[in-house]
Amino acid sequence: MCISWEKTVLILIRVIAVILFVGWRIKNNNSDVMWFWVISVVADVWFSLSWLSYQLPKYNPIKMIPDLATLRKQFDTPGRSSQLPGIDVIVTTASATDEPILYTMNCVLSILAADYHIGRCNCYLSDDSGSLVLYEALVETAKFAALWVPFCRKHQIDPRAPESYFELEGPLCGGASHKEFIQDYKHVCTQYEEFKKHLDMLPNTIRQRADIYSKTGTKDEDAKVTWMADGTQWPGTWLDPAEKHRAGHHAGIVKIVQSHPEHVVPLGVHESNDSSLNFDGVDMRLPMLVYVAREKCPGVEHNKKAGALNAELRISALLSNAPFFINFDCDHYINNSEALHAAVCFMLDPREGDNTGFVQFPQRFDNVDPTDRYGNHNRVFFDGAMYGLNGQQGPTYLGTGCMFRRLALYGIDPPCWRAEDIIVDSNRFGNSLPFLNSVLAAIKQEEGVTLPPTLDDSFLEEMTKVVSSSYDDSTDWGRGIGYIYNMATEDIVTGFRIHGQGWRSMYATMEREAFRGTAPINLTERLRQIVRWSGGSLEMFFSHISPLFAGRRLSLVQRLSYINFTIYPLTSLFILMYAFCPVMWLLPTEILVQRPYTRYIVYLIIVIVMIHVIGMFEIMWAGITWLDWWRNEQFFMIGSVTAYPTAVLHMVVNILTKKGIHFRVTTKQPVADTDDKYAEMYEVHWVPMMIPAVVVLFSNILAIGVAIGKSILYMGTWSAAQKRHGALGLLFNLWIMVLLYPFALAIIGRWAKRTGILFILLPIAFLSTSLMYIGVHTFLLHFFPSMLI
Repeated sequence: MCISWEKTVLILIRVIAVILFVGWRIKNNNSDVMWFWVISVVADVWFSLSWLSYQLPKYNPIKMIPDLATLRKQFDTPGRSSQLPGIDVIVTTASATDEPILYTMNCVLSILAADYHIGRCNCYLSDDSGSLVLYEALVETAKFAALWVPFCRKHQIDPRAPESYFELEGPLCGGASHKEFIQDYKHVCTQYEEFKKHLDMLPNTIRQRADIYSKTGTKDEDAKVTWMADGTQWPGTWLDPAEKHRAGHHAGIVKIVQSHPEHVVPLGVHESNDSSLNFDGVDMRLPMLVYVAREKCPGVEHNKKAGALNAELRISALLSNAPFFINFDCDHYINNSEALHAAVCFMLDPREGDNTGFVQFPQRFDNVDPTDRYGNHNRVFFDGAMYGLNGQQGPTYLGTGCMFRRLALYGIDPPCWRAEDIIVDSNRFGNSLPFLNSVLAAIKQEEGVTLPPTLDDSFLEEMTKVVSSSYDDSTDWGRGIGYIYNMATEDIVTGFRIHGQGWRSMYATMEREAFRGTAPINLTERLRQIVRWSGGSLEMFFSHISPLFAGRRLSLVQRLSYINFTIYPLTSLFILMYAFCPVMWLLPTEILVQRPYTRYIVYLIIVIVMIHVIGMFEIMWAGITWLDWWRNEQFFMIGSVTAYPTAVLHMVVNILTKKGIHFRVTTKQPVADTDDKYAEMYEVHWVPMMIPAVVVLFSNILAIGVAIGKSILYMGTWSAAQKRHGALGLLFNLWIMVLLYPFALAIIGRWAKRTGILFILLPIAFLSTSLMYIGVHTFLLHFFPSMLI
C-alpha cells in the first residue's frame, strides 16, 4: 500500500503555501494587537511543523495481513508434532470494584478457548488488588471453561468470550449439524447464566464464610480474617482490612488454578450435572491458568501497571518461559480465535521476524454508540498513523493487545545488533537463580517449550521472591529491562525503549478484528483517559528518555514520530488561544489580528481546506469513513480546550515540584440502566478541566448573538469592508461551534438523546443574546449615550 502521488503533491503544495502564508504575515506585520499577532505567527509555525511531523511517517503506509495457511503448513501440520512457539498471555486487573469481574473472566475464557496449540498457550491473571473474590472467580471460570472451551472447539464459534457471543443476533457456528448445535447452545447458555450468578454471589459467599469462621474463632483477631473455601486464611487483602491484609499491604500470591495439560489428548464426553453433551473427538484439555498477586508494602513504590507486568514477566519465566508474551487489559477479549496465530505469524516471518520486538493490533470497542460521539474508535490514528509507521520502524506500543518477544522485554538487542556475549547477572535481573537460568534458556532457544517444574518448597519460595515488592531494587527492572517505571503511561515509553535498541515492530490487522474491548463512553471518563495518555506522553518528552536525544538506533522518521506523539498536547495552548478570539465581538470597537484582514482569512481558509483535501486521500487508503475522520477533528478540538491543557498544567507542576504525575484510573463499571445500552453517555459529571470548554462554547454563543445584534443595528452604517470582516469573523465562530458540537451535547445530559435538540436550543440562544444586546444598546443610547462613544 503506497501513498498516492496526488497526496504527495498536495502535501508539497501545502508546505509551500504555509511558508508563503507565514512569510506574508511577517511582511505585513500590521495588527491592532501586536502581542497577539506575534503569538499567532508562532502558533501558525508550530501548527505547520506539527502537521508535517505527523504526515512524514505516512509516506509509505503498509497494511500487514497474516498468512495463516503458510504458518500452519510450516509449523502446525495435522498429524505431525506442532512446532509452534509458546505464548504466555497476561490479563491485568487493578480492582474488582472499578473493573467488572465478569469482563475479566470473559477475557480469560476467550484466551482459554483460543485456537492455538493447547500445551503452548498459558494464561496468567494479574490481580493488583490481591482480592479473594477475583481468585475464587477464576476458580469458577476454570470450572465453566471445562464446558465452554470444548463447545467452542466443537462448533468453531467466534467470538469465544461468552458474554459477547451470546449477545449476537441468533446463534452462529461453523461446526456440527444445526440441530445438535442448537441443543448444545441452549445448554451452554443456561450454564453460563448459572456461572454469572455464581460470580455475582461470590462477595456475599465470602462474607458469609468469614462470619461463620469468626463465630468459631478462638482469637480476637480471627474476627477480621477472610477465609478461603478450603478453610485457610487468604494471604491477600481481607474484607475487613488488617495489618498485612489491606489494599497496598499484602503478601505475594501465586496459585496454579489449572495445571499444564498432559501430553496425552483426552477425547471423550463431557457430562454436566443435569445433562450431557457429546464431545467425541474434541480435545478436552485446557491451557495452564495461574493467579498472581504481587506483594505490596507501605512506603514502597509499586509502579502501577508496569510493576504488575514485570512481576508477571518473571513468574511466567519460571513456570512456562514462553518466547512470546502478550498482555490484555481486563476489559478486552480475543474476538478472533486465530489472533494468536496471526501475531506469531509475524514473529516467525523469515524476512523480518527475528528482528521484530512486538506485534501491535488495533483497539476496537463493543460499547461505543453508532455515531462514536467522543471519538473512541480513533480510526484516524489506528488505521492511519499506525499503518504509516509500518513502513518505518513500526508502530508504538498501545498498552493492550500487543505480543512481545520476551528477549525484547529483557532489554536484549535484536539479532542484527546482538553481541556474542550477553551478560545475565543478578545486578541487572535480580537475585533469583532459577529466573536467571530461565533468561539464559530463553536466549539459547527462543522457540522452545518449557513445562512447569516440580512445585517443591524451594521453587514455591522462588515464585514468592520474584513477585516480592523489593525484587526490583538495585536492578535494571523498569529502566533497561521490562516495562518502564516512573512514567504516567508505561506503554509508549516501553515501545520507545525497544525501538531504541534497534528492534522493529509490526501493526497487524485481520478481516475479523483480533481483539475487542470496552471504552469510556461518558465524556468525563473519556477526558480523564485522554489526560492520562497525553500527560504520560509529555512526561516522556521532558524526561531522560526524551525522543529528542534518546534511542540510539531510531531511524530519523521514527524519531520524528515519537517527538510528535509526545509533544502534541502543547498544540492545545495555541488552539485554546484562538478559541477565545470570538470574545473580540463583545468589544465595542473592531479589533483585527491581522491586516489586511480579508486576505488573511482567505489565505487561512485555503490552508485549512488543503488539510481536509489531504485527509480525503488518507480516508481512501486507510479505509476509514468520513464520520471517523470528522469525529477525530471534533474530539481533537474538544481535547484541546479540556484534557490537553490539563495535561500541560500537570507537566508544569511536575517540573516545578519534582513530585511526578499521578492520574485517576478510568473506571470501567457500567451505569445500571438495562433499558439503554448507552445510558452512561448521557451522565454529566462536572470536573474543573471542562471549564475552559464551557467558557469557549458560551463565548461563541454570545459572540454570534452580539454579531447578529450589531448587524441589525449597524448594517446601514457599516462600510463594505466592515461587513466583509464581520461575515468572515462569524464564519470562524460557527466553525468552532461545529467542532464543539459533541461537547455541547454532553453538557445537556439526557436531553442529548435527541441529537437534533441543539438545532433548536442554539438558534434560541443566538436570538436571545442578539435581542438582549439590542435592548441594552437601546437603553444606553437613550439614558447614557456617552457610554457608547
